Amino acid sequence: MIIGDYLTRRAQLTPDKIALVDTLNQRQPRTYRDWAARVNQAANWLYEEFGLRKGDRLAALAMNSSDYLDIWLACGRLGVILQNLNWRLTAAELAALLQDAEPVALIYGPDFLDTVAQLRGVDSVRHWAALADKAAAGDASFAARATYPPTPPPPIDLAADDPWVICYTGGTTGLPKGAVLTHRAMLANAVNTNFSWGLTGADTAILNAPLFHTGGLNVFTFPLILAGGASIVCRTFDPDQVFDLVDAGSATLFFGVPTMFIRLQQHPRWATSDFSRLKLVISGGAPCPLPVFEKFWERGVDFKTGYGLTEAGPNTFWLPPADVRRKPGYVGFPLQFVDVKVIDADGRECAADEAGELVIRGPHLCAGYWRNPQATAAAIHPIAADPSGQAWLHTGDAAVRDGEGYYRIVGRLKEMFISGGENVYPAEIESVLHAHPAVAAAAVIGVPDETWGEVGRAFVVLAAGQKTTAATLQAFCKERLAGYKVPKSFVFLPELPQTGAGKIDKKGLGKYEV
Repeated sequence: MIIGDYLTRRAQLTPDKIALVDTLNQRQPRTYRDWAARVNQAANWLYEEFGLRKGDRLAALAMNSSDYLDIWLACGRLGVILQNLNWRLTAAELAALLQDAEPVALIYGPDFLDTVAQLRGVDSVRHWAALADKAAAGDASFAARATYPPTPPPPIDLAADDPWVICYTGGTTGLPKGAVLTHRAMLANAVNTNFSWGLTGADTAILNAPLFHTGGLNVFTFPLILAGGASIVCRTFDPDQVFDLVDAGSATLFFGVPTMFIRLQQHPRWATSDFSRLKLVISGGAPCPLPVFEKFWERGVDFKTGYGLTEAGPNTFWLPPADVRRKPGYVGFPLQFVDVKVIDADGRECAADEAGELVIRGPHLCAGYWRNPQATAAAIHPIAADPSGQAWLHTGDAAVRDGEGYYRIVGRLKEMFISGGENVYPAEIESVLHAHPAVAAAAVIGVPDETWGEVGRAFVVLAAGQKTTAATLQAFCKERLAGYKVPKSFVFLPELPQTGAGKIDKKGLGKYEV
C-alpha cells in the first residue's frame, strides 16, 4: 500500500484531469500530472534546502493557496509532520503552539510578516521561508523550489500510523490540543467520504475553508484527490466570489460553516444565484439554525448539515437525499466504516430519543493529542459498560438516535444547562432566534438563577437596519419553545466573540451582564 505518495498514483491514473483551479494567481488550471511534478519539486526543496526528514515538524502560517497545498502534500511524501497554524491567533498564542510542536522550519505567507517577526525567538525553528516574494531579510523563498527537479524525492519508509498533520483544536482556555492526524486517519476519512457521499472524479469543490482547519483539508480536498476530482482554491471566504463560482456552474460541491451560509443569505445576490446546480451543499463545524435550511429548500436545494470533529474525520455521518426535508437537522447514519453510539453517564447505550454523549470508533480517528497523554486518555478510552474493552472517542457532544436509527446532534454537553430540573440545549433556542427577521446572529448560555438553578441568557446581533426589543424576542420564543427553554434575559451586541477557530466563544460571553 502506498503511503504518502497519493498524488503520483492519481497522476498515473488520470494525468490530464484537472486537479486545481487557482483563483489567487489566475494560473491555468493544473492537471494531476502538473501538480504531482510541483509537489515533487517542493519535497526535494524541503529535503535539500532545509534537511527535513521523517518525523520533523514544519509549521505553516498562511492563507489558502495552491502553494500551501503543495507544502502539505510534500510533507506527506517525506514523512514530515505539518503544523498548520491558525492565522487568527495572536503572536503570543502562536508562540505557545510552536513551543509545543517544536517545528524545525516555518513557512509563512505575505500577510504575516509582522507576526513572524514576533515569533523569531522560538528556539526550535532553524529555517524561515516565505511562500511569496515578500520575505523578511535572510529568509528563504518558496519560489526556489522551481530550481529543484520534478522527479520523486528519496524514498521514505512510511507506515499508515505515521503522523501527517498536527491540527490544533480551538480552545477558549489553556493551550489548544494538537490532534495527530495520521495517514491512516486521513485515508480512512477520504475512503468513507467517497464511498458514502458519492464523490467522484467528475466533482469540483469550492475550497475556501481555511487550510489550518480539518474542514479545509479533509471535507472535500483529500477525498477529491483520491477520487480524481478538482478543487477551486480560494484565499478565504468571500460571498461575492462564492456567488461568482456558483453562477459559473463549474462547482458541484460546497462546504461551509453556518456563519458563511447566513452571510450568503443576507447578501443581495442570494435572490438571483442558482445553488440548485450544486450536487451537495453541506454545513458543518457548529449547529446550523433551521431557517438556514428552509431558505435553501425554498430554492430547491437539498441543503443538509454534517457532523464531525478534528479528532474524527471530520466526516462521520450521511443523511440520504430523500430524508433531507423529512429529517431537518438530523445528520443521518454513520459512514461506511464508522461505528457510533449514544451513551449515558454510566456508559450504557441510550434508548431511542434519549439524549446522551456521542462516542465514535473507526480508522478515521486521530492518534491522540500531541505530547498530551492525559488529554488523549480522557478523550479516547473504553466504555465502562462495553465488555469488548475497545477504545472509543468521547466527543463531549450530546446526540439522540430516533426510532428509525437516524442521529441528531443536540449540542455540547458542557453547554447544556439545567433549568428547573429540565435539560436545556442552547442550539435549539439559537435556531429559533435565527428565525426572527431582525436577528443576524444569536448565542445562548446558562446563567445562575435563585429559583430555577439556571436560566437562559441570549446574546443577539441585529441584522443591518433592523430593530427589536428583548420583550419582542422573548414573546417570539414563547410561541415556539417550552417555557423553561425561553431565555430570561437578552444582551444586544455589535458582534459575537469568536475563538481562534472561528467558533462562537461562549465562555467569553460570560463577561457580559444585562
